[in-house]
Amino acid sequence: MHVTDEQRREFFHRGYIILKGVIPDEIVEKAQQRIKNAEKGENLMGADEITGLVNHSYVTPILNEMMGEFDPPSLCQVGIIKKSEANGHYHGYGYKDHEVPYYGYGLHAEGLFSLGAPQEEMQGTEDEVYRQMIARGPKGDIGRSADVIGSNMVPLFQDPELTLSVGSCTAFAIVPLNDQRVEGCGQTAVVPGGHNVLEQYYRWQDEQGGIVGPEGPGWPRFNINSPNRAGFNLLPDGVQQKMIEMDPESPEKTPDGRPWARPKQILMEPGDACITIYQMPHTGTRNENGTESRKNMIYRIRNKKRQPNVVVTGVTDHPDRGQQGEWLEYEEGNDPYDRSRHALTHMWEEWEGMQDIVAAESDKVPQFDFTGVKLEY
Repeated sequence: MHVTDEQRREFFHRGYIILKGVIPDEIVEKAQQRIKNAEKGENLMGADEITGLVNHSYVTPILNEMMGEFDPPSLCQVGIIKKSEANGHYHGYGYKDHEVPYYGYGLHAEGLFSLGAPQEEMQGTEDEVYRQMIARGPKGDIGRSADVIGSNMVPLFQDPELTLSVGSCTAFAIVPLNDQRVEGCGQTAVVPGGHNVLEQYYRWQDEQGGIVGPEGPGWPRFNINSPNRAGFNLLPDGVQQKMIEMDPESPEKTPDGRPWARPKQILMEPGDACITIYQMPHTGTRNENGTESRKNMIYRIRNKKRQPNVVVTGVTDHPDRGQQGEWLEYEEGNDPYDRSRHALTHMWEEWEGMQDIVAAESDKVPQFDFTGVKLEY
């Protein structure tokens, strides 16, 4: 199987494509059966039947064709979302689940430090809330440093100099193992074209110097104006505002009047796969309408040329560090954080098989000015 020029143009402008029927039935059935037969509490992230959905299917040659060489995934995020209804628990943005739109809003940039949402209203000034929050990680209260990691194992900062606060890969591959052709079944959702907004925001931050990612220009890490006073800013207001302006429909709002960019659910069935560029804002959604648990197998993939001597497992979104934030050794002259900063702000350079499309279509990409942008509500 090969991707067509039309599919590559769609991928360039939308930031994702759905590949129909690229995983043979026998490979899908083995993965489904492996999950069905799993013992309670068993971790399947390294099971060959699960990693084989990429390694033994057409997903690998298609990614090789579009992106280039990459490490075969040895691990996978096994994304199971059980059937559920909206509830009163606070989630990452600091709002109660039943208050947020679009089947539970969690649209975010990938590679960010995260913790479980406080279920009580945090007290103190903005600085005090910040210090309290980063002390909740697995290492406890060690102050503001790159050794702080979140409950998701992502470091607060990737580099010792605290200039890069977002991890970096090249692509996602998302493989469903149940029918997700009806909205509200827990699908992954994205904002078509949102990759352009986020990449340009990273570039805008980089041009101003200092931090790229949360705590950089226009992107405070926490929102003390959220209902629990400790909402994670999983996307900066500038990116939210520009994505809202891209959508002709009026955005849905939380009770405080805050508008939220509208994501589009990725509708797939077993045998399909979705490839997205890493800079794509995305979210899981609540499984209200499904007849079973939502089962998405998610792989994070990096072009091998960025760091030829580092093996990327397929599950980590911060491969410049160890999975639990360990510091890796690099040869002299190899600055992994500088390379990743460049990749975040020049997202198409690692897509080797897309360069003719990039050259032909780049003039059609809208340009965004973030100077003075503020989300009003």
